[in-house]
Amino acid sequence: MSVDPILVGVLGNRLHSILAEQQNALVNTAFSSVVRESLDLACAVFDSRGEMIGQSVGGTPGHINAMATGMRHFVAAYPPETLEPGDVLLTNDPWQTAGQINDITVATPVFLRGRLVAWFASCCHAPDIGGRLVSAEASEVFEEGLRLPIMKFLRAGEVNADLELLIRANVRTPEETIGDLYAQVTGNEVGAAGLVRLLEEFGLDSLDDVAAEIMNRSERALRDALAKLPDGAYTSELVTDGFDDEEIVLKVAVTIEGADIHLDFAGSSPQSRRGINVVLNYTRAYASFAVKAAISPEVPHNAGSFRPVHVTAPEGSVLNCTPPAPVASRHLIGHFLPSLLITALPGNAMAHSADALWMTIWRGADVEGREFMLNVFQTGGIGARSTKDGLSTTGFPSGLRSTPTEVIETMAPLIQRERVLRTDSGGAGKWRGGLGQCTTMAARGEISWSVNGNVDRVRRPASGVDSGHDGAVGRFELTRGPLPSKSRVDLRPDDVVNVVLPGGGGYGDPFERDPEAVLADVVDGYVSVEAARELYGVEVTYHGDPEALVRLPEDYTAVSLRGRK
Repeated sequence: MSVDPILVGVLGNRLHSILAEQQNALVNTAFSSVVRESLDLACAVFDSRGEMIGQSVGGTPGHINAMATGMRHFVAAYPPETLEPGDVLLTNDPWQTAGQINDITVATPVFLRGRLVAWFASCCHAPDIGGRLVSAEASEVFEEGLRLPIMKFLRAGEVNADLELLIRANVRTPEETIGDLYAQVTGNEVGAAGLVRLLEEFGLDSLDDVAAEIMNRSERALRDALAKLPDGAYTSELVTDGFDDEEIVLKVAVTIEGADIHLDFAGSSPQSRRGINVVLNYTRAYASFAVKAAISPEVPHNAGSFRPVHVTAPEGSVLNCTPPAPVASRHLIGHFLPSLLITALPGNAMAHSADALWMTIWRGADVEGREFMLNVFQTGGIGARSTKDGLSTTGFPSGLRSTPTEVIETMAPLIQRERVLRTDSGGAGKWRGGLGQCTTMAARGEISWSVNGNVDRVRRPASGVDSGHDGAVGRFELTRGPLPSKSRVDLRPDDVVNVVLPGGGGYGDPFERDPEAVLADVVDGYVSVEAARELYGVEVTYHGDPEALVRLPEDYTAVSLRGRK
């Protein structure tokens, strides 16, 4: 049936406001810093069939896109006749949603006058789900924690007490984990209440017709953008650190045919014996994100924007692993897909980035025996764009925020002694890569503690483009020597851990960079005097007081050495 286009626009905007209310309610009632500070979450609204109509402004592609394509499992498991108002479902099955059992999806059916009309759902990273701490050390998914099939967390508004007891008994952080689940339920309730009011205000019995038009508009817009690209086949390859000495090769063949794009990951490494494997749903999530971000980022994000993007990966490969493969650190592979794909697309507009989010997990007990466990997220530099420098310490492609120092030191007996931008870590180029950051962590008092570093690009740097230089690799180390990545290590009370994040690659010849931009980088501490001279051919001199606490920009001069012997 035809739908009033004005009504579609009005309801689309109102839904965005409702989704913002859903996310705000979730974040403001969350217990863990993972959700409350880093926003490792996603919120969305779906039609009665489980097709995503829209998402909140925040949210990682790995959560929102995986939830968008995974909602069909909820709808299949619980048809409308098996549900009633007040029911809430959940699952953390990696192969049905976000690819890792720490990520729990909570879905709430919305009823209007006794009829199911929509769904609200959220996906959040739980601070703990039992098993091993989040790492790549497991050899099968059963070691990685409590795996929950799709089941009712609330029945007609009453909490499933047996399920809550089961979760509490299997996690190290029961109050935070259960508290976050309640926050997800609350966020969904806020969204559902807002939607019911909206439908009643406009006298609608269903959202499906308006939702279909919203999705169709997104599909048409993305197809229009794809149709402007030249038809053809394009390829790209990228190598990551992998686990131990097992490097992982990622390959993609991109075929553009009119208004459709096909992404085939054949040739990528086989699935790993360790927990860096990616389920196909997560591969689709970051692949579809990369296409839309590169081609038409302004298109509203919903099920319609997925339709022109077709993703395949060989079963049993690292990008389409089969059960019971371990998957806990799947982001250490999945986060590389946007760099891989953007490089393959015609008119490559971006150098490679630090890509994988760095996640360190600190666990221990203080002198009085009080235990702590803290997930700390940190981000490296984004690759330079074809017309702009890369962004420093920015969560790309995850969109996550780094954990604030104040939160770290409040929630655990730890001290972050240093947190600074990492000079010279961005790849040199006409456009400079974004910088990583340097942090140091120490214990407060005679505690027992350990750290697990889910980190990458400590061997393989972010590549530059078009004569741009590579970004600096990262380092994960003690002051007395290197630490293994992706594994838990016991620490001494007096140890100091250096977490040094990688930078993004540069774009274009560094000798084409404006000398004034090089001077500004030196003044800001982004580029050293030595790198300015050696990499950019610009001699920068400081003429001010060498004892000054603050060095003023006007006390510097820059002279180009380009063309001189």
